[in-house]
Amino acid sequence: MRVTLGEALRRAGIEPREARLLLAQAAGIPESRIVAHPEQPLEESSRARFDDWAARRRLGEPVAYLTGRREFYGLSLSVTPAVLIPRHESELLVEQALAVLPREGQARVLDLGTGSGALALAIKHARPAFEVVAVEASAAALAVARGNARTLGLEVDWRLGTWFAGLRGEHFDAIVSNPPYVACDDPHLTRGDLRFEPRTALDGGIDGLEAIRVIVAQAPTHLAPGGWLLLEHGSEQGLAVRTLLAQAGLERISTWRDLAGQERVSGASRAPEGAPVDQSEAPG
Repeated sequence: MRVTLGEALRRAGIEPREARLLLAQAAGIPESRIVAHPEQPLEESSRARFDDWAARRRLGEPVAYLTGRREFYGLSLSVTPAVLIPRHESELLVEQALAVLPREGQARVLDLGTGSGALALAIKHARPAFEVVAVEASAAALAVARGNARTLGLEVDWRLGTWFAGLRGEHFDAIVSNPPYVACDDPHLTRGDLRFEPRTALDGGIDGLEAIRVIVAQAPTHLAPGGWLLLEHGSEQGLAVRTLLAQAGLERISTWRDLAGQERVSGASRAPEGAPVDQSEAPG
């Protein structure tokens, strides 16, 4: 027996906003039609797909993995369980990278631990003239990123590797990264969406700073004079990250807050050649 759109929503047993999104995807229709015409019959194949997705969502599986899509910085990205789901909070990292880089002309940008390619592709889309290099240790994740680049028609130099391995002698005007920064014993790793996401993209060791320490220590040798290192981190890690940046000899150390008012991105620059050390606050 066929059911209507409204009936399918009522029996989904999940949050209404998510139910509308999943039903729209399952039926191949805009959400506005569901709201405007809840009496419209739902095709059996669409109903079966939606019921399956709703059941999996009730068990906690992320919506992005169910639909295989996630929007980030205005781009529609393919996502799979091989990659971390891009968060809107990470858009701040893109915004700050664009703020410290030239609006016109060329620049070299490096994205470490690219995952779905969200950061690299957002920067390349905003600044087509830039040369963007993206590194990822997971071959499966890199395949997702490459697929997103093909779909979007954006050219990025994708590299398989761990952090700066394979980049000897290369320098960049900006290095960005959303590295693993959750402490390995953090209970959030066993709750909600995080249970389904790749552990290697989340687990930052005992204090969550293991990957950040490696990146900060090695970044100065890969930054062009005046180049920037920008890192996403946990809301309570700002002070620790700023300390690491200072210990690495970088300048203009600063932290930016996300829309929720939480410290989310910290960054610093390498001094221009022949310039005195400048510890003034970064632009932003």
